[in-house]
Amino acid sequence: MMNTQNVISGADLRQTVNRLVQTAPVTDMHTHLYAPEFGELLLWGVDELLTYHYLISESFRWSEEDYDLFWSMSKREQADWIWKRLFIDHSPVSEAASGFITILDRLGLDVSTRNLDDYRQAIASRTVEEQVDTVMQIAGIEKIVMTNDPFDPVERPVWLAGNGKSDPRFYAALRVDALLNDWPHAVSELQALGYEVQAEWSQRTQAETRRFLKEWIVRMDALYLAVSMPGDFVYPADDHRSSMIDDVMIPVCQEQKIPFALMIGVRRRVNPGLKLAGDMSMLSDVSAVEALCRRYPEQKFLVTMLARENQHELTVLARKFRNLMIFGCWWFLHIESMVEEMTRFRMELLGTSMIPQHSDCRVFEQLIYKWEHSRKIIGTVLADKYERLQQSGWQVTEDEIKRDLDDMLNRNFWRFLGK
Repeated sequence: MMNTQNVISGADLRQTVNRLVQTAPVTDMHTHLYAPEFGELLLWGVDELLTYHYLISESFRWSEEDYDLFWSMSKREQADWIWKRLFIDHSPVSEAASGFITILDRLGLDVSTRNLDDYRQAIASRTVEEQVDTVMQIAGIEKIVMTNDPFDPVERPVWLAGNGKSDPRFYAALRVDALLNDWPHAVSELQALGYEVQAEWSQRTQAETRRFLKEWIVRMDALYLAVSMPGDFVYPADDHRSSMIDDVMIPVCQEQKIPFALMIGVRRRVNPGLKLAGDMSMLSDVSAVEALCRRYPEQKFLVTMLARENQHELTVLARKFRNLMIFGCWWFLHIESMVEEMTRFRMELLGTSMIPQHSDCRVFEQLIYKWEHSRKIIGTVLADKYERLQQSGWQVTEDEIKRDLDDMLNRNFWRFLGK
């Protein structure tokens, strides 16, 4: 029986949902952030925020200057250049630009002064540890899942020294992009690390690649394997990717009892002059995910896709396979209009049995605006659904609202992992 003392009246329902969604603890299950132990890999501060690749590409819409001139500047000069074009010469109304203003405001800085040097000095006066603590508190983030690459020459020594798991708030996800998308590079890296692999897909190469993954999963205590796939990813196919998935990825994931996360739909460097900022979205074939889920019913898959056109089909697919967990509004979809659209039809098709959002942050302070904006939308959509229930006579309690929010923002991820 329901505890009727905890039932929320119609007039208070939306206000209660909005209050609870702002304070619900979050596990950010996919980011490009790092714990302080990783040193220079942890990006933070004003200049890193302003030179985020979203703002770089947006700035060039207001400039005829040569790309090489921009890349020849120092980080501070690049930040000044972007600040002038997007914040002084024009109003910062895009998601990424307005998000920067949200960050400054929530950190207690006076955005009305438009004094960039003051903002720099205020944030730089803190230690990285202080800033991490402050940002996580403001954003309401309890746990952060990093993206970790053993082939990264800066990151690898941290793990080999045993320092990668020093901060209990941070968790690892093992990135496997090179193994699937750039096998010649992966071969050279594996050989340099002492693994007996060759370009040919021999039994020995397969075994050594599996050994590499298992050793690094254990070393990192990795929660899942992760890869970004191009939009033309096909499975099954007579190609290296399918062989790697069938012979290495799935067997290792099953042995280690971890999910395989696929982020599908990127098209790299359509404008090479912009470097990382020159990547593009691409329509994908959802049937590749369908085939994986059907062939490996005991293997769990975390999946997000980049093209808007793929979202509804992917959500319907998740209704059919319980080993599929869709997550987040990735990259170019992490704008308020898309977050709302996707959250609505996901909730209408899946209820609360999905992970509505992840931040995908690269710069630490981005946690503030990305989660503030997303929380508001998730709360609005959830309140609409509760109000419809209430109009039909179904009463909602505060405990039930807390439960539903905790499922979507925290527990669904850990439950899917079996933890």
